[in-house]
Amino acid sequence: MRLEEGVRCLKGVGPKKAELLERLGIHTVYDLLTWYPRAYEDRSTLTSIADLRAGEKASVSGVIMSLSEKQAGKRNMTLLTAMVSDGTGFLQVTWFNQKYLKQKLKQGTRIFLTGKAAYAYGGRGNYAMSQLSSFQILEEDETADASCGIQPIYRATERLNQKFFRQMIQKLLEDMEGLPEVVPEVVAEKYQLMPRMEAFRNIHFPADAAAMKAARNRLAFEELYLIQCGLMVIKKRNREGKRGVRHLQDSRLMRQVASSLPFALTKDQQKAWESIRRDMESTVPMRRLVQGDVGSGKTVIAMLALVKTVENGCQGALMAPTEILAEQHYHTFSESLGKFGIRVGFLSGRLTKKQRDEVYEKIRSHEMDIVIGTHALIQDGVSFAHLGLVVTDEQHRFGIAQRAALEKQGDLLPDVLVMTATPIPRTMTLTVYGDLDVSLIKELPPGRKPVRTFVRHPERRTLIYDYVLKQIREGRQAYVVCPLVEMNEELPLPSAEEVYEELRYGIFRGIPCGLIHGRMKAADKEAVMQAFHAGKIKLLVSTTVIEVGVNVPNASIMVVEHAERFGLAQLHQLRGRIGRGPYQSFCILVSDSRTETAKERLRIMESTNDGFLLAEEDLKLRGPGEFFGAMQHGLPDLKIADVLTDLDILLKARQAALETMEREQDMRQVLSLLSLQYREHFSHIMET
Repeated sequence: MRLEEGVRCLKGVGPKKAELLERLGIHTVYDLLTWYPRAYEDRSTLTSIADLRAGEKASVSGVIMSLSEKQAGKRNMTLLTAMVSDGTGFLQVTWFNQKYLKQKLKQGTRIFLTGKAAYAYGGRGNYAMSQLSSFQILEEDETADASCGIQPIYRATERLNQKFFRQMIQKLLEDMEGLPEVVPEVVAEKYQLMPRMEAFRNIHFPADAAAMKAARNRLAFEELYLIQCGLMVIKKRNREGKRGVRHLQDSRLMRQVASSLPFALTKDQQKAWESIRRDMESTVPMRRLVQGDVGSGKTVIAMLALVKTVENGCQGALMAPTEILAEQHYHTFSESLGKFGIRVGFLSGRLTKKQRDEVYEKIRSHEMDIVIGTHALIQDGVSFAHLGLVVTDEQHRFGIAQRAALEKQGDLLPDVLVMTATPIPRTMTLTVYGDLDVSLIKELPPGRKPVRTFVRHPERRTLIYDYVLKQIREGRQAYVVCPLVEMNEELPLPSAEEVYEELRYGIFRGIPCGLIHGRMKAADKEAVMQAFHAGKIKLLVSTTVIEVGVNVPNASIMVVEHAERFGLAQLHQLRGRIGRGPYQSFCILVSDSRTETAKERLRIMESTNDGFLLAEEDLKLRGPGEFFGAMQHGLPDLKIADVLTDLDILLKARQAALETMEREQDMRQVLSLLSLQYREHFSHIMET
């Protein structure tokens, strides 16, 4: 049985079940084998109801003797209560606001429960489950006693239940004669890894808790190790055996542009620039990430690098994720570099065919030195005469393959500079940007005042907007950010359109107000942003379309309505739109959320402006799945590893990958596995 075979080859999987499995993302035998349990039930230590002790965690198996439902509390909460017996006593179990369970739980249903016991005051049972951590309805022929040991709990559906997955995976493990090792023997020995086949058996049906932990560590190591190997191969093949554009040392043009800057570079900027300059003057193609907090001055570093490539007779390209950001870069670069004779061009999807063709021709004939644009830069028809440097802004919004498409232009590999204002925890940097060298810019330019942030209840909206009006009358400008574009019946939140109408005809009557959101035409958005940038609009009501790259130094105040609807990283990006001038700036987060997670998120926003600290906290609050999902664009999903808790495993896996790179035979073995398991993600390195 080959791991890449479709699930239809398995006995017991017909066309209907295969279709259901494929909906879950299980297409192959390997997918089923790596359908890891989401939790476990330890049935090896069952406690009889008679032996329960208040305050102690225990597992119980019994039969539902009766069910009752009632409404309670001011919010009319639905309480579903079951009386469970195992023959030694009665246990009262209550579910809150889970009406759907009434269809599943019936008198006579056999059930397995885990949680903390408490005295059942006022109830017929001797005890109640005060903290129910898990429960499982047992199948007719399923038992729950000490002989069952630790049972896996899978992500399942009504038509593909726990019994189905347990039986299918058990049979699969029995039928497999063996499983090829993917981690080289020398690595497995050095890091004391459990054998692969044994790891799969113990992750699904662990002999005990220690075996389960060892199995998980082995499989998490394998997963992170393979991805790190893939990223390192990309890094190696980008550098070894390939000639890059070798830039000469800085000369007259670079000195002129550098001396024209209205400020001195910070120490972090100087350090980043020295690394970039050194990389560009080497024949090895540069692959560098500049990771800097909002307002730290990454764009000026990118501009210097682009000027350096122009001075060496090459062209430069800067790719931004949004039209607004691309146009802003275009205007900034044109204003700063035009006086030195540097020709800056713009390319985006909204240009007419005639305009695009004209830009294409100027790029081909080298009548443009620096081209700034969106994804349009990687479309068919774009052909550079001599591309020396590629800059991608907000890299996490582009996949590895998208970046590679622009890098392939020309006979010599261009240098690549990647910029992001999204602070990324160390684990993310190692995982997402494993194929790049990293420079950090943490300090803000001198004169920048930290934004003061406050959380306020909606009851104080009148006072909040009175203060905004006062700021505007003193000459400043303001943002108001809303989570929705228009009114939504399912989400009773103030929309940008509603707030705009309320404010412009209310407290801000007579004040020039503007509205911008993602559903507007690009030309309309650009017109609004240009008017705001020019000071013609004093109050801008917006959605998160302003999250990235809008630079209006005169804007000193921001109000975020229903701030609990945004993540920490997003709030930090929004807040970065103010505090860009010499004025004290204020960010007011309006929220009436009662959830502890939301309250904690907003408390953190009040306490710090450090984007890297916020990123770490965001990772803790949101969990690695959601955070990594947003960041890993172009990389495989993690099936078992956890980038939040597995940093030690990640560092070991990375070290092992570095060691493997030095052994040609082991590297070939790993590459064959990468092509099997991660073909769609690393196909571009298999082809070379």
